[in-house]
Amino acid sequence: MTDDARTGRPDEPGDATLDAAATLRLIREQQERARAATEPDGRALYAAWGVAWLVGYLCLWSSSRRTADGAIDGAVAGASGQPEPWAFAVFGGAILAAVAFTIVHTVTRTAGTRGTSARTGALYGWAWFLGFLAVAFVQGGLARAGASPAVMGLASNATACLVVGLLYLAGGMVFGETRLYVLGVWILLVAAVASFVGIPLTYLVMALAGGGGFLLLAALEQVLRTRRRRAARAPVPSGAPSVVPGEGPSRA
Repeated sequence: MTDDARTGRPDEPGDATLDAAATLRLIREQQERARAATEPDGRALYAAWGVAWLVGYLCLWSSSRRTADGAIDGAVAGASGQPEPWAFAVFGGAILAAVAFTIVHTVTRTAGTRGTSARTGALYGWAWFLGFLAVAFVQGGLARAGASPAVMGLASNATACLVVGLLYLAGGMVFGETRLYVLGVWILLVAAVASFVGIPLTYLVMALAGGGGFLLLAALEQVLRTRRRRAARAPVPSGAPSVVPGEGPSRA
């Protein structure tokens, strides 16, 4: 038994255990902070897309109902039952804002990392830009081929949802996030259902089921993060493995 240089009293048998428990708790807190600082924040990404889809699709639905009900001249929207130009402008702006936020947020969060993780995060972020760039060209090709407004509306929605859904599937596999993968599956299912119900109900389904699904997952992510923080700060159980400097893991 040795004397504690700070207190002048002999070391108690429980001191090493208490120090090891405090060390493990500190390590868990640091790991949680490092994870939060270097990984994309799911809450922010889900919320950004949830708001973009909810606002954008509700505008499309509201405007298409006005033209279908004859509240305005159908020629203004291009065809009866089709959204007006301002609704497309709001929707496009909301989607572009969500895409830009996703790219900037993902690249910024992974900028402090090195190696495979940084490269993967950067490639995933730019995949969003490339995916929607391809969608724009596909839609332009359909318009030049003489597709009707109804076909353009369904095709535009379906192709955009395919990009989002498949990228979330890929993100779930790359980052090992089951919730991200499940969200991708959900978006693909919603897009399939929305394509069958027809305009203007297509937009309402996308707003409520699609945008609402994003927002629900953002709330779930907040709950899970709160639980992880509490678990990281919780006292280490007396029976948990402890680490003593110079030795391997042991039981307290």
